[in-house]
Amino acid sequence: MGKQIIGGELVFGGNRMPLSKAVRTGDFVFLSGQVPLRSDGSVETGSIEDQTRVVMENIKELLGEAGCALSDVFKANVWLSDRADFAGFNRVYAEYFPEEPPVRSAVESRLMIDIRVEVEVTAYKPL
Repeated sequence: MGKQIIGGELVFGGNRMPLSKAVRTGDFVFLSGQVPLRSDGSVETGSIEDQTRVVMENIKELLGEAGCALSDVFKANVWLSDRADFAGFNRVYAEYFPEEPPVRSAVESRLMIDIRVEVEVTAYKPL
């Protein structure tokens, strides 16, 4: 079983990052942690709701490139820089998983850049 790189290179701050946006291996698709990075390379700096929406749209787009949908996601890991953002995050997140949401872990943590949220997902979609 080989691996297929999905999503092209990740460039942030003019630097090529040493990671893949997503990888498909067999029937599984693994996404790197997605941050509120807009398609033009700028970071969404608004509310937790604004940042979560950008993150979830990025996830949806990458999954689509892999031939998957949000309904194929079975596991999510969430990092919030402030636990006070948990309710706002959940409101937006629930819009993307209205039925049969994936299992999920969520923690409060300092993040590598000045953002409020990062989400990593794993999907299963037989080829």
